[in-house]
Amino acid sequence: MRDAYIVTAIRTPGCRRNKGAFKDTRPEELLSFILRTVVEKTPGLDVGMVDDVMIGCAFPEAEQGLNIGRIAAQIAGFPEKVGGATVNRFCASGLEAIALCAMRIMAGWSDITLGGGVESMTFVPMPGNLPRPDADYSREHPELYVSMGITAENVASRYGISRKDQDEFAHQSQMKASKALEGKLFKEIVPTPAVKFVKRNNGIFAKETFLQDFDDGIRPATTLEGLGKLYPVFRANGSVTAGNSSQMTDGAAATVLMSGEMVNKLGITPIARLKHYTTVGCRADEMGVGPRYAIPKLLDLAGLSIEDIGLWEINEAFASQALYCIRELGLDKYMDRINVYGGAIALGHPLGCTGAKLCAQLVHRMKERGVKYGVESMCVGGGMGAAALFELCD
Repeated sequence: MRDAYIVTAIRTPGCRRNKGAFKDTRPEELLSFILRTVVEKTPGLDVGMVDDVMIGCAFPEAEQGLNIGRIAAQIAGFPEKVGGATVNRFCASGLEAIALCAMRIMAGWSDITLGGGVESMTFVPMPGNLPRPDADYSREHPELYVSMGITAENVASRYGISRKDQDEFAHQSQMKASKALEGKLFKEIVPTPAVKFVKRNNGIFAKETFLQDFDDGIRPATTLEGLGKLYPVFRANGSVTAGNSSQMTDGAAATVLMSGEMVNKLGITPIARLKHYTTVGCRADEMGVGPRYAIPKLLDLAGLSIEDIGLWEINEAFASQALYCIRELGLDKYMDRINVYGGAIALGHPLGCTGAKLCAQLVHRMKERGVKYGVESMCVGGGMGAAALFELCD
């Protein structure tokens, strides 16, 4: 089986739902920009050389509907011969799209693929515009449709994750992200055109464009005292607050993958190989435990141990579930390797984009630090976990 090489991985900033820089920027605009830019940043690559485009999106409807993977590629200027598809595995959608691209290369079906993800939680809020649970099934199994916040409360109460520990974890995420922002360390971010509507003197709103080049949900002024004053939002007398949960975010990310033959032909120095990818199911009403089971399954596939992994990107859907998984896996001994520039509590969780976003973050950190193996993992709505192993190229 052939290797699948990551040669370029970039993302837009992550911006707050309804309040951030992308609140007036349609998801097709974010995605088409990042698709076009990732090709431009790949030496020797032209849009017509891409075999296919796979895009993760957790709520592919409304502005994100009608197969945004195909539509955005057309908006970006890809020729008609380049197809596009939209992939949905909720929070792992972007990673699933990249894995599908890698598998096509590994199987010899493609030489150049483009995987990524997009989510505008401003335009398409959770849980979509018109959810319709099955009435008969939901009567017997309501947990499949339960709020993600309730699943986080379930993890906290069932496994003894205290409010204090959740707030401390959230504070650390904000502080790591603030330090990275100050040091301009988010090298995977591409300044991205954003839209705003400005009211003129005549009362008419005019469309204007500006460049956004940072994650606007990072809060450097966060304190433990401030986090401790926040009320729980999902359960009375609960412990999950807006401060120790991931931010709902708008953003897009993209990754170019190539076969070894194409890498050599174009004279490109790849960043990393996608070595293994796996998913696993778990109880829907505690979906946040997914990485606890996906990561050991991944490491078994690879023949590696926790100690072999130099960097981790574990999505912080909620502090309660991230902490549980870290502790259960014995990763609390390696906190300096986990989400080194902050996680979704500070940087945001743009659902279908997150898997592709974490890929870009991880491979850049691996290259920056010379780390051989990196893992990204996340819990997934509906009761799942996903994990992928990346190996730095020599």
